[in-house]
Amino acid sequence: MNQDEHKIVVRRMAGLIAAASVLIAVYVLRLIFLQLVNSDSFKAQATNTTDYNFTVTAARGDIVDSAGRRIAASTTSYNVVLSKLLMGDEDLDAMLQRIVELLEAHGEKWNDSLLIGEPDAAGHYSFTAQADSTSDQKALAAMKDSLGLQQYATADDVMEKLVEDYKLESYPFHWQRVLGGIHYEMQQQAFSNVNNFVMAENVSEVTVATIKENSLTMPGVEIVETSTRSYDEGGIIPHVLGRVGKITAEKWKVTDENGQTTYPLREKGYNMNDMIGVSGLEAVYEDELRGKDGVETITRSSDGVIVGTAMTTVPEPGHTVQLTIDSAFQQAVDRALAKNIEMINSTYNSGSSAKAAAGAVVVISTKDGSVLAASNYPSYDQNLFATQYSQYSSDPGLPLLNRALQGLYTPGSTFKPAVAVAALDSGVINRSSTVYCNGVYTYYDDYRPKCTRHGHSGNIDVITAIKWSCNIFFYDVGRRTTSDVYDAYAYKMGLGTRTGVEVNEATGRLTTKNDSNYIASLDVQAAIGQGNTVVTPVQLATYAGTLANRGVRYRTHFVKAILDTNTGKVLQETQPEVMDVIEDRGDTFDLVRQGMIGVSETVSGLKNYPVTIACKSGTPQRSETYYVGSTRKHYTNTMMIAYGPAEDAEIALGIVIEYGGGGARAGNLVADIFDAYYAMKDGSLTLDETGAGETADTTADGQDAVPETVENNDALADDTAPAEQPAA
Repeated sequence: MNQDEHKIVVRRMAGLIAAASVLIAVYVLRLIFLQLVNSDSFKAQATNTTDYNFTVTAARGDIVDSAGRRIAASTTSYNVVLSKLLMGDEDLDAMLQRIVELLEAHGEKWNDSLLIGEPDAAGHYSFTAQADSTSDQKALAAMKDSLGLQQYATADDVMEKLVEDYKLESYPFHWQRVLGGIHYEMQQQAFSNVNNFVMAENVSEVTVATIKENSLTMPGVEIVETSTRSYDEGGIIPHVLGRVGKITAEKWKVTDENGQTTYPLREKGYNMNDMIGVSGLEAVYEDELRGKDGVETITRSSDGVIVGTAMTTVPEPGHTVQLTIDSAFQQAVDRALAKNIEMINSTYNSGSSAKAAAGAVVVISTKDGSVLAASNYPSYDQNLFATQYSQYSSDPGLPLLNRALQGLYTPGSTFKPAVAVAALDSGVINRSSTVYCNGVYTYYDDYRPKCTRHGHSGNIDVITAIKWSCNIFFYDVGRRTTSDVYDAYAYKMGLGTRTGVEVNEATGRLTTKNDSNYIASLDVQAAIGQGNTVVTPVQLATYAGTLANRGVRYRTHFVKAILDTNTGKVLQETQPEVMDVIEDRGDTFDLVRQGMIGVSETVSGLKNYPVTIACKSGTPQRSETYYVGSTRKHYTNTMMIAYGPAEDAEIALGIVIEYGGGGARAGNLVADIFDAYYAMKDGSLTLDETGAGETADTTADGQDAVPETVENNDALADDTAPAEQPAA
């Protein structure tokens, strides 16, 4: 490069450096201006926005059966929600009128819990609270209290207060009632910039589309996607599943005896309009099913302009609760129970004033105490509960009663194996011990209970006594063993005590010397399952399982595992839990099993069954009586416990049929249940189109379901047992 070229390059480099220096100087000066001169102004602009956080409800976890089939699930639904923040300066009442008219046009309802009806022509109002409804009366009192009114305030007083508070004087009476009701609901839901108002729930797709079409002229009126509980098969153990419902005012705001007010659910992260488990497994496993709500953050500037919306916390669905119940097996048991009740009525009770109209069956696994089926008859459909509640609640058959877990029944002769276990294990009797049965028990001078001696007489041992249900044997052995001893064994086997199921169950009771009506003869009445003793079907099944397990009682349970909803991973699994043990001393349980196998040999449906089943029937008296000629008789229930295969049991069951009569009448029901169980095991049990488990119409030995040809002594228990205790 020559000297001229070098000079040119130097000049160009100098120019570039000068230009760059000027540009840098401009930026530096600008930064100084921003940082030092106008820093306060920009800081104010940057911080003069407000973030509003709104809850995004997480999907509720599913409840599935042991095979993973959904029983209770969350399905997408749509709510009409009002956002005060997004509504801005819009006239609220005018907006509410528009929404109501739109909802009415599409046949929709809106949230309105104000217990006041429409005005009459003169503009007067009346309360709609039912006088005999405790919940209505509480809500009415709370409404008056929240409005600052005295409890003697009339419906007109309440409306006058609402009209005054919300400046509704210019509206016609009808709209005063509509708008007043909505404002009251808004007050209950604490409607504000930080708390949206759910105007209408589970609206139709047509309503959704209409509101979206009008979104530009209806600011702050939003369609929010949410989830509602649905049931693929609404008849699957509805009593055990329980329900979900809105948080009530009583649960949201709790005031103790000292007048201290707390909000326990708010402290746990709930909002006022959230859904929550209110009964059954839905309530017990609320924390697992609920999931973790998300958060949507809306940012608004000082002049009211929304400058940002973001999902700051993504909602996480609740966990899946897996049950021990198999849906197909459950439905097969439901159908078998209904079929057995129909057979009893058509064959035995066709001319009777008292029909067998209700019953329950519980089937458990003897291996771990898991419930395989829990049937109630009559029952109800979860999907129809809300719309048909009044019919269900007024039905004389009491379909809402969970008979399987809460029905209390005198056990009758199904209690005799417990007495036999107690007497054998405590040494009162042994294999060779006998009691002479001549049909009348003569130990007491003033009390001579009887036995029909059906199938037996003379010297009776324990196996024969169980097989033919000899009352004389158990009167005498029960008296010598004493109720203190045989009750202690019965408790250990699961009678008159909690079985451990996760949901509410009745405890029942046994006859004891502390009973107010106790006399010595009660010991012999209780020994044949009468007296004051009442138990539940789930206790009968648990007790049968304990007999099958030679004295080992497992905790009875409905839940198999808790699963991660997204991955299916097992988070928690229910392990077998031993609740009590009776030490098997020698041949106690073998002898009892032999006697129970003998019972099955006398019962239609079981005597030729290809698998050996051990069972004990019972025919306990009810308090109600009827006359055959001039003879007064007691109505009786059908009772049955069973387990099988007898040599190595897999399942055990407890059965109750109200007004069913002879205990052996449940024999075909037991056979149908075992048929369904083995069909479930080999995979041939499916759900048919009607949702009922498909099972064979005949028993496994090929016989049609016919009435029993032989009944043991239980069929005539009303002639031999004096107690008049209600069975249910």
